[in-house]
Amino acid sequence: MSRMRIVSVQLPQGLINAMDQLVKMGVYPNRSEIIREAIRELLKKELYRLEAKERSAPDYVIK
Repeated sequence: MSRMRIVSVQLPQGLINAMDQLVKMGVYPNRSEIIREAIRELLKKELYRLEAKERSAPDYVIK
């Protein structure tokens, strides 16, 4: 695994409570893993959407 960096974020208490429930239930080992997984999924979705948009551009559009 690559070297981890610390990134500080502020989250509403409701999201923190929900993450703590998932950790307590054993779904995730800790809050950090929940956040990493959420970011990975978001990046995959957005990159796929952008790539699909780029592929669908008509041939006459200069990229």
